[in-house]
Amino acid sequence: MRADGEAPKVRGRSSVCREHDENREPRLGASPLNAGVWPRECYNPLFVQTRRTTVKTAWIALLLMAGAVALAQVPWNSNTPPPAANFPAPAAPTNHPGTVYTNLSGYVPDDKYKLRIGDRVSLQILEDRDLPKSLVVADSGELDVPYVGRVTAADKTCKQLANELKALLEREYYYRASVIIALDAANRFLGRIYVWGQVRNQGPIDIAVNENLTAGKAILRAGGFADFANKKRVKVVRAAGADGAARQNFELNMVDILEKGKTDKDVVLQPDDFVIVPSRLINF
Repeated sequence: MRADGEAPKVRGRSSVCREHDENREPRLGASPLNAGVWPRECYNPLFVQTRRTTVKTAWIALLLMAGAVALAQVPWNSNTPPPAANFPAPAAPTNHPGTVYTNLSGYVPDDKYKLRIGDRVSLQILEDRDLPKSLVVADSGELDVPYVGRVTAADKTCKQLANELKALLEREYYYRASVIIALDAANRFLGRIYVWGQVRNQGPIDIAVNENLTAGKAILRAGGFADFANKKRVKVVRAAGADGAARQNFELNMVDILEKGKTDKDVVLQPDDFVIVPSRLINF
């Protein structure tokens, strides 16, 4: 406390300090922050603390500017990829003896159902690591298989076809091929028969799965007999089978079957059968 009872005032740079700075020449080699030496009365705690904070701020700003300049001088190549993370790179897929990609213990190929025209199957070669491909059995009974080309699929089970494709792929393309074939959707039609001759609508007729389509039913589905049909000598021609069965011909009396109800004499048709309705020799 001063003698007059008032507390001393804490001052910053007084007018004396400012006059001293204006009249004093800076020392040789002095920085802008200490260009002049101030009188003793200039050094109060508040002023000293403010000056120290200013010096620290100036040094931080200089360091940040130096870092920015150093980064700006580093050459940048846009084609250079960024540094990769320190993780082990995945091994490249190989196809050599001894490589096992999956466990097939849970896969049981179908050895009962025989593929037919129009069936949709899924084909997967595990070594390719691709999703299964959807294929349809064409009207020729063939599948268009990648790498191999057209392969006969009709009248073969999925197991038989998979084994056949495995052998073909390992012959030229793979050391080991794991082939999976599964039935996705069966064609709801078993096949087609063809009605020709003296009927209202000649042409093919589809046979649904589990349908017992007889020659008499096929004629009715074709619109019935035409005006000059010979109903007593309807022929059913069955081509030779792939299993070695000989060609067969049946002659049916549709007057007995359709008009007299002797359905036990009718013939159940098979895919690709021909039903031929001849004309009468004398039309009246």
